[in-house]
Parts: sequence; structure tokens; C-alpha cells
Amino acid sequence: MSFTLYNYVLSGNCYKIRLLASLLSVEHATIAVDFHPGQQHKSELMLQLNPAGTLPVLVADNLVLTETSAMLVWIATHHDTTQTWWPVTDCNQTTYIVQWLAFSSRLSSTIGELRLHSMLNKTMNVQEKQQGSIAALRELESHLTERRIMGYQWLVSDNPTLADIACFPYTALSPDAGIEHDDYPAIRRWLHAVRSLKGFLTMPGIHELHGLQNGSGEKS
Repeated sequence: MSFTLYNYVLSGNCYKIRLLASLLSVEHATIAVDFHPGQQHKSELMLQLNPAGTLPVLVADNLVLTETSAMLVWIATHHDTTQTWWPVTDCNQTTYIVQWLAFSSRLSSTIGELRLHSMLNKTMNVQEKQQGSIAALRELESHLTERRIMGYQWLVSDNPTLADIACFPYTALSPDAGIEHDDYPAIRRWLHAVRSLKGFLTMPGIHELHGLQNGSGEKS
């Protein structure tokens, strides 16, 4: 089932949907929404679709989804024939994925918000957002380090899941918010692994794998 995505190209949350669609080769249409400076997401038309006035918005026939995590689950449910991205038959794995989907909201509300301050001069408590961003990255680093000791490179399973897609964008975009990855070797290895996936899609600030450093510090 195809869908239409109301999209802002610089949004990490919109990118999550485009990335998963690319990895699963899902046909879809995008409608550009002028988030800044046009504020089109607050227009009458967009508020009819999503009263919260946020992006992205996914529309498929009579279905309208306004929460990014729900969109990821919907796409995987309808288009992942392997049932690896959203393993519905494994209750423990899906529960852990839901936990990381919730964690991704912390990344959005910390790194994502700090990025808006850096790029669009959004008013906020910068110190609070910086502290929250660093705390989230340290938690992610610790988890990925533990997973590597166990022989895994992904957040939940021995293969990538929706957890990795949900957490990838704002982690990868943290340099836009002034937080580099130098102190997070496990995160760097994980970012490299995501970029290595077949069908990987870029966005401004997140580039192709070639010319970038992999987890060992060598050029790819």
C-alpha cells in the first residue's frame, strides 16, 4: 500500500519515514511543506490533517497518521515481508523496539530542539537542551557498547529494526546542534552500520558513506 508523506526535507522525523521507505523500496509520494519560514504546517489545510500542527503527516487512503513512530510501524507492518524490522511474532523484541521508539522522542526533544536553535535561532533553554542531548547520547553509547560486547551491532536484534531507524536521524544530526561524535566510538560504529544498509537514503547533514570515517577511524 502506497502513501503520501507531508514532508520537510530538513526534518529528522520526516527523514525517518523516507529512510524506512527507501530501505523497504516502498513507493510513496511526498508533498513539500514550507516549515521555515513559511510556517505552512500551521496553515488551515495542515491543521485539518493534524490539529497539533506538526510534521510529518502520513496519509494512506482514509488513514491519517501524525506520530512518527506509528508511521514506522504502519510501513513495516504493510511492507516488511521478512518481519525483521517489526517482528510481530517476538513479543520481547517488539517491546524493546517500543522502548527505543520512546527513546527516539527524547532525541527529538533534545538534539532536535537544539538543532532548531542552531539552525533557525529558535528560543529555548539552550543549557538544558545541551545537557539533555549529552545525557541521551551517553545512554545510547552505553547501550551500544554493551551490545558490541555481546557480539551485536544493532540496538535490539542481530539485524536492524525500527529502533535503529527511529534513533538514527537525530543522533547522526547532532553535529548540527554543536555536539560532535568524537567521544562516542560505539555510536560512530553504529552510524556507519546504518549508512552501510542497502537502500540507505541521505538528507542534508547526513551524507553517503564514501569519504566518511567508519568506526575504526579509517576512511571508507
